[in-house]
Amino acid sequence: MDYIKAFLLAGVALVAAMGANWALDPAYQLHAVLILIIALVMFVRVIRNAGEPRAVKPVPTGYDDGVIRAGVIATAFWGIIGFVVGTFIAFQLAFPELNFDWGQPFTNFGRLRPLHTSAVIFAFGGNGLIATSFYVVQRTGATRLWGGNLAWFVFWGYQLFIVLAATGYLLGSTQSKEYAEPEWYVDIWLTIVWLAYLAVFLGTIFKRRERHIYVANWFYLAFIITVAMLHVINNLSIPVSIWGSKSVQVFAGVQDAMTQWWYGHNAVGFFLTAGFLGMMYYFVPKQAERPVYSYKLSIIHFWALIFLYIWAGPHHLHYTALPDWASTLGMVFSIILWMPSWGGMINGLMTLQGAWDKLRTDPILRMFVLSLGFYGMSTFEGPMMSIRAVNSLSHYTDWTIGHVHSGALGWNGMITFACLYFLTPRLWGRDKMYSMSAINWHFWLATIGIVLYAASMWVTGIMEGLMWREVDDQGFLVNSFADTVAAKFPMYVVRGLGGVMFLAGAVIMVWNMWMTIRGPKAARAGATGTVPTVAAE
Repeated sequence: MDYIKAFLLAGVALVAAMGANWALDPAYQLHAVLILIIALVMFVRVIRNAGEPRAVKPVPTGYDDGVIRAGVIATAFWGIIGFVVGTFIAFQLAFPELNFDWGQPFTNFGRLRPLHTSAVIFAFGGNGLIATSFYVVQRTGATRLWGGNLAWFVFWGYQLFIVLAATGYLLGSTQSKEYAEPEWYVDIWLTIVWLAYLAVFLGTIFKRRERHIYVANWFYLAFIITVAMLHVINNLSIPVSIWGSKSVQVFAGVQDAMTQWWYGHNAVGFFLTAGFLGMMYYFVPKQAERPVYSYKLSIIHFWALIFLYIWAGPHHLHYTALPDWASTLGMVFSIILWMPSWGGMINGLMTLQGAWDKLRTDPILRMFVLSLGFYGMSTFEGPMMSIRAVNSLSHYTDWTIGHVHSGALGWNGMITFACLYFLTPRLWGRDKMYSMSAINWHFWLATIGIVLYAASMWVTGIMEGLMWREVDDQGFLVNSFADTVAAKFPMYVVRGLGGVMFLAGAVIMVWNMWMTIRGPKAARAGATGTVPTVAAE
């Protein structure tokens, strides 16, 4: 078996070497060299171990927390990268001279913007979702992760995807879609990794020792399955050559726009909403030490959300070549979607019944509650902005940017921070985080930063929309596009300052995590290694 592995790895190295020599695309060449190095290192390791007698490994016991610890560290690392790039491009919009010319446009806004988007959503958020889902499915099923080292393949395979996508953005190798999707070979690799992720998660559910499947796992599973479907269909392409990175997209024109927004809005719906609701339904009750307020409401919330969200994408295409009936259908489903969204928010907030006093002393619980508040606000604002009359003012303006970031930073960011604070002491066997006052500092810096960011974008977005539609008494437009750009300068500076505050809070969190991991272990030995019953957990 070892020699078969070595043969396969040698084949991968050969193909990678041929791609590096023959391809003209610099991103493709870099990726080929990177894969070549990885394949050769693994080839050498396999050959070295092939002739040695294998030691009988003991049957693993307890939870498989090693991969979760790696996921927690990766989440924090990629979060800092994404926040740094986001803050820098925010100041690039205020001060265009920050688009430095290095002979190549590596640090221009056009290259860094998709890097920021993917680093925050897929690297920071994706690693957070993978780590927390592996933690939750083990604890609620009272069993170890299925598949042995397959979970480690998911982790390292996902990190490789992130590196390939990020370097492709900087070198200008993308499919030129709305979110600057990576090229076809990166898409195929992500599909393989994602299917392995689905296998680990489903396999763990199948081997669970607890008969009941807790609702958090429903949301995680919906997120995993739907994101796989969205990714495959949106990125359907025909490679021009196996030795080059360029490909031909299957969809074109309005069909491509429809497919892209079906993907784009449901990436929000299932990656940034359903997956993070899986976090909420486990970690909020655990941190509050209260049962979820209404389990029936959580089931209604789940089925209503996953049925309605998939239809909402066309509301991004009002006043375009898309037929009116299609965009109106998206608008109607978006408005209906407000009800199950708020049902989930209410369920999370009401879980704190009898525990509201803990908000005064527990900054982690405060973060969870704040994230639910931003979830409720964003899921009201989104349906409102889908209404055709409102959309005519808001679309293509910075109001949309404010809406996206109030949800991403307030809902996704804050709940991920809270989960990292929850997991770090438990995974490394510590009594608590190193500094609770540092968590308070993080909470207030992040909160004020989000408010500055979102409020400045709401103001500039509405101003921008009004300036675009202002006409004189003869019906001519009063303001040029350049006039709106100049008028937005103060708000762009405020946005950048909000990003600095949010980034500062994240840096404090990373320091706090590092000091916690370095600190002394808790008195109770082996607290994280055993597999107790679900009731005890």
